[in-house]
Amino acid sequence: MKSSVSSTRRAAPGRPRAVGAMLLAGLVFVSSGCAVAGSGGGDAGRADGRTLRVVLTQEPPTLEPCEASLTGTGVVVRSNITEPLVERDPASGELDPLLATGWKQTAPRTWTFDIRSGVTFHNGAPLTAEDAAFSIDRAVNSDLACNVEGYVFGNDDLEVEAVDDHRLTVTTEEPDPILPLRISFVEIVPRTTDTEAKVRVPVGTGPYAVGSWKAGAAISLDRYDGYWGEAPDFARARYVWRSDASVRAAMIDKGEAEIAVALDPTEAGKDTTAAYPNNETTALRLDGREAPLDDLRVRRAVDLAVDREGIVDALLGGLAEPAGQLVPPGVVGHNDEISPTRQNVTEARALVERAAADGVPTGRQITLVARNGMFSGVSETAEALQYQMQQIGLNVKVRMADTATHLQYQLRPLPEDVGPIALLIMHGNQAGDAGFTTSQYLLGDGPQSTFGTEALDRRITEAGALSGEKRQRAFADLLAEQNEDVVQYAHIAHMSGLLGLSRSIRYEPNSATGDELRLSEVHPAKGAKD
Repeated sequence: MKSSVSSTRRAAPGRPRAVGAMLLAGLVFVSSGCAVAGSGGGDAGRADGRTLRVVLTQEPPTLEPCEASLTGTGVVVRSNITEPLVERDPASGELDPLLATGWKQTAPRTWTFDIRSGVTFHNGAPLTAEDAAFSIDRAVNSDLACNVEGYVFGNDDLEVEAVDDHRLTVTTEEPDPILPLRISFVEIVPRTTDTEAKVRVPVGTGPYAVGSWKAGAAISLDRYDGYWGEAPDFARARYVWRSDASVRAAMIDKGEAEIAVALDPTEAGKDTTAAYPNNETTALRLDGREAPLDDLRVRRAVDLAVDREGIVDALLGGLAEPAGQLVPPGVVGHNDEISPTRQNVTEARALVERAAADGVPTGRQITLVARNGMFSGVSETAEALQYQMQQIGLNVKVRMADTATHLQYQLRPLPEDVGPIALLIMHGNQAGDAGFTTSQYLLGDGPQSTFGTEALDRRITEAGALSGEKRQRAFADLLAEQNEDVVQYAHIAHMSGLLGLSRSIRYEPNSATGDELRLSEVHPAKGAKD
């Protein structure tokens, strides 16, 4: 049983790497080091010592709490506006109490959670176990099609019951050894929240409440005076968004923002930046439903074509590591024996030629879809991948898309009649367990998988029922099987983030920062509060 102490929310400092200088063979990319004039930071607000100004890469697609596992939403919502029952410490991996003070397994399929007393929502209503039960039911069992449902819980419904005001039971269809970890992804909302549609302005228990959302301009949060925990230092927070990394960096330099996310690696040497490992992995998801990507030889050829070291050094500033699997070190199930595929153009071209000789239409155009603002250098990375795939005889065009369009390709139901798709994805396993990755990205009918095999599906299900070292070995083995027998993914890099930080604040980014930037962990540099 967990103790009833408050969460410590420790943070781990980033670990910067030297910036690489090698350019990819056959390509020369030019990027300007100049700040763009007229950064437009005025609507971020003035520096008043009371407002924390954050500049994002793009406007959040939604503030709906059940979509908080989406990076663009979670970076604003999670632990700021809403909170879960349980939270995972990003440094230690341990689960800490938050809106639940303790939990234990009380039956093979049932877990019991003790709900914290003295907590109120932003509307003044007290938090009870009934609200927690409602929130889980709304996010997991409803027809809202919340991302957390597919990403965390798959197709399984949960039986939830408020035993009394401060005790909740959650029963699963099968025994689940990591249910508390899954529950940490459910943001708690009042039971008066709409169940027929997703909300635009959420009500939560967090240290900040939504003050205003001016579409296309800014989101403002106000400190919630009734917050049950320690009050954050800043009375307000204001989010704006700029797609250009140089503009975001300039806003820090000009005093127009205190925090800027996803800066270009060329900014890494400045004392106003902090690099941190962010648990994100980039990869090409190859749609095996369509020729020529339905041929295993072609998918293997794409994997062999990728120059991971060149991309990391030339386009990611050395702030990443070549990847051979979807989960980075430190995640349960990471396979230490998997090495990143080394580029071999000759072998890749031969595989494509053999497939063509057998009638596979290798000349059919493949669309490589990437999302604007996914990471610094994303468009250049897409162009590099296009070049490398063309070098082995494939016909590839690049399509840069906004978040909404990219999600149409990323999540089921997948678009039809769009031809073969190579989707550039970035997967962050903040939960620290490969079960979340495999059920989402490798299961044949997973929410973010295009195909799979019965054998791999069976192994994913079996691994999910295990715990401890058996769980680690099972997931490590099936990640290796994906690389050998399925090759739905051509892995590229385990990423690092680069954050811009004003000298006027203190903040230590950690592996969760890219998904849930906790404003309560940001402090004035001189320790002064308003």
